[in-house]
Amino acid sequence: MTGKIGFDRELYLREQSGFILERARSFRKLYLEFGGKLISDFHASRTLPGFDPNAKIRLLHRLRDDAEIILCIRAGDIERKKLRADFGITYDSDVLRLVDDLREWGLTVSAVIITRFSGQPSAVQFRNRLERRGVRTYTHTATQGYPSEVDLIVSEEGYGANPWVETSRPIVVVTAPGPGSGKMATCLCQMYHDHRRGISAGYAKFETFPIWNLPLSHPVNTAYEAATADLGDVNMIDPFHLEAYGTNAVNYNRDIEIFPVLKRILERITEAESPYKSPTDMGVNRAGFAITDDAVVRAAATQEVIRRHFRYHCEYALGSVDTETVRRTELLLEALNVRPEDRRVVPAARAAAAAGLERGKGHDGILCGAAMELKDSGIVCGCNSPLMHASSSLVLNAVKKLAGLPEPLHILAPSVIQSIADMKSGVLRRKNVSLNLEETMIALSVSAAANPAAQTAMERLADLRDCDMHLTHIPTPGDEAGLRKLGINVTSDPAFPSRDLFAG
Repeated sequence: MTGKIGFDRELYLREQSGFILERARSFRKLYLEFGGKLISDFHASRTLPGFDPNAKIRLLHRLRDDAEIILCIRAGDIERKKLRADFGITYDSDVLRLVDDLREWGLTVSAVIITRFSGQPSAVQFRNRLERRGVRTYTHTATQGYPSEVDLIVSEEGYGANPWVETSRPIVVVTAPGPGSGKMATCLCQMYHDHRRGISAGYAKFETFPIWNLPLSHPVNTAYEAATADLGDVNMIDPFHLEAYGTNAVNYNRDIEIFPVLKRILERITEAESPYKSPTDMGVNRAGFAITDDAVVRAAATQEVIRRHFRYHCEYALGSVDTETVRRTELLLEALNVRPEDRRVVPAARAAAAAGLERGKGHDGILCGAAMELKDSGIVCGCNSPLMHASSSLVLNAVKKLAGLPEPLHILAPSVIQSIADMKSGVLRRKNVSLNLEETMIALSVSAAANPAAQTAMERLADLRDCDMHLTHIPTPGDEAGLRKLGINVTSDPAFPSRDLFAG
């Protein structure tokens, strides 16, 4: 962790808001598809040091007098309880969180649309929940004839079969918790209804990645491929842009493949020639113009590819992704000529596990090591024990170092640790009584009431945000939740911390 900045967030907000307003002036109403994470875009902040993870919502706050928001969620994602991995919450819960957050920022949420709806019971329950809390909620079925039968798509049986959401502002942002949520179809459906009512409506797309005016092989664009390895996205030179303008622009396979169909749909809806000659033309992304230090950004993006490599290996061990996804990340590492061990905390964590063997085995006969790189580039290590998980040990060691406390000092009161252990074994009937990170933070806060050293250490927890960390084993739910709340960038080897199959 260098702490160096390679991206100018204020320049980006000025460039981006100005460009969106300029595009909006071409239409009476602009439907702007917002890809990626609207709030807490940690991939962007890790890849572009200096990028504000809440840049998109700050951008919308600047446009709040001209913009309103429609949220989409796919019915199938509600039904199968699809998770947003960085928060550990389901997509439907994330929609509720988004509505609350947007309202706190003074932004108008016009409606929630449940897409590809076919009567799924969980989707019906979610719709009822929203409507009974005063949120306008609509359902869209799959578009008839999509993607090949344009005449059917742009008809009363196609887009016309879905309800129209009445909006009042010149920019309508259409966003969702994740990919495949029906954002584009919603934009086009709205355009169809608007044009039937005599409203000149247009479409544009806002994606932070890939960055169209960076080279195809730039690590920032490679990091996007790594982030979407489970979707099979591949960056490409936009052939339509090259043919129309004679210049290279980077886009990705899905947008390039669908462009000819999308162009025909737009022309059929508007009954006019499309203003766009390429999928890159449809985009309004200005992130590339706010990069101030290419070397810093390249280094950070390379680290992000390594992070994704570890994440997909762990998801494979958990049964969430297939071997092809893992293989894609391995090929991306090879393309960048880097290894997983080029993440500094990886060899340090493995060394901590090896050193722990000299002090005896960890819980269940498995020794777990952990390492963290602090903001001064110092490395702190920890390992598990019968009393504490490796994450817990590491975090306590880190805050002690930041607080200037001696390493042998115990900042958790033994009585507190024993009380938690007694409750876990005697009341909750747990086999494993060692403290996970969430329990450790609670114990630290309790100890702080009577122990000034614990109070001093607890105050340094906030300094761990954005630090890099690695574990030699997949974190348990309690460790993962604690690390997420502390804002630590954690990776882990694809091994389990216990022989037990149930980790809850």
